[in-house]
Amino acid sequence: MKSRIKLGVACVSAVSVVGLLAGCGTGSSNTTSVSNTTGESASGSASTSGKASLTLWNVDTGLAEQVDNKAIARFNKSHPNAQITAQYFESNPYLQKLQIVMGANRAPDIWSNWGGGRLYDFVKAGKVEDLTSYLNADASWKNRFLPSVMKSVTFNGKIYGVPYGNLQPVNFFYNKQLFAQYHVSPPKTWNQLLSDIQVFKSKGVIPIALGGKDNWPDLMYFEYLVDRIGGQKPFDDIMSNKPGSWSNPVIMKALSMMQQLVSVGAFEPGFSSVGSNDGSDAALLYSGRAAMWLMGSWGYGSIATNDSSFLSNLGWFAFPSVPGGKGNPNDVAGNPSDYYSISSHSSPQNIKAAVSFLKDNNLDSQNVKDLLSIGYVPAVQGIEGQLKKQKNGAYELFYYNLAKSAPYFQQSWDTALPTAEGNELDTDLGKFMIGQMTAKQFAADLNSYLK
Repeated sequence: MKSRIKLGVACVSAVSVVGLLAGCGTGSSNTTSVSNTTGESASGSASTSGKASLTLWNVDTGLAEQVDNKAIARFNKSHPNAQITAQYFESNPYLQKLQIVMGANRAPDIWSNWGGGRLYDFVKAGKVEDLTSYLNADASWKNRFLPSVMKSVTFNGKIYGVPYGNLQPVNFFYNKQLFAQYHVSPPKTWNQLLSDIQVFKSKGVIPIALGGKDNWPDLMYFEYLVDRIGGQKPFDDIMSNKPGSWSNPVIMKALSMMQQLVSVGAFEPGFSSVGSNDGSDAALLYSGRAAMWLMGSWGYGSIATNDSSFLSNLGWFAFPSVPGGKGNPNDVAGNPSDYYSISSHSSPQNIKAAVSFLKDNNLDSQNVKDLLSIGYVPAVQGIEGQLKKQKNGAYELFYYNLAKSAPYFQQSWDTALPTAEGNELDTDLGKFMIGQMTAKQFAADLNSYLK
């Protein structure tokens, strides 16, 4: 799902109007002065006065940036000898800048990322501080986070990041009025989903809005079906570069089931020309033309912004199970969280201060309260009571529980995989969905990326 995760475009990543605004923005990088030191473009250093000067890089904007700055200001106030200066970037320039400074060992002391394959590339190059010992030394800090989100920053049993910001699992949204009108219930199994599709199709209603123009929406179906059919192993084999793993029969069956959706008319006519980045797929749902829409939690904010009157008619349900599948039906796909990591090339003094910030100010009780106030749901334990009190608490509690109960939270494949392979995956799925590539051609092309 590279539109929001791999490329970090967060302008559709929240679950309320204010949350959506918090994730959106344009413009070049800016440095926020939240300390009494001068920020650098990369790693900070200990000054001659004995004070540590740290730099933090992030891609948040709007209200989310304000929340980040509050946490940094609290740290700076309580740590007069270790000051953090934040710099904020657009996501695409950010990724370019990060790659350059990493290669030059001039990375910021603390930097945001999305875990997965891109982070692992930096880990393998020795650029990222191993946080395992710090977390093990403080059980309350280590146990602060939902276990399901930590997989994306854990490699070979070691932890290289901690969550911040917002959970983003993927689920179905649906039009409650249409479901009631045609006596349809939210499906719990694949066969029930196919049955619902036939009902809506027969009534002249688009069963599911897709937005296939941007390719990444196809990936959400693929990820869920592979997991529901075969569990974690097929993708684990891909991640471990097992030769031919894209030809796994589970992969082939998932592609066949996606093709089945196309053949029965599950999606809008000309779905490959309908955008998701521009909100066209969401509009099909809230305008009453489509009955369902598979999207990440940011979809709620998209609807709230464009047609808040529809929220009373908006329902949601988890991706259905597949009969006979080996995967746990409670598994979740999407974006587990945003993460902060620490540069291993920072000075020992700066690393110590960075760890203190991540432990004492990131996702502490005040930071969690601030995030909830803008419609974000952080990946921390024990916030059910607070969520129930939020304006959009019903949905926020639903998707929080999806993440909390998930035995396995699969990070979006185009983020978890190395960049080139992830981009090719999105492209090839788009071709496959409109018949420009067969399942065998799809597998052969992606098998070529396995080393």
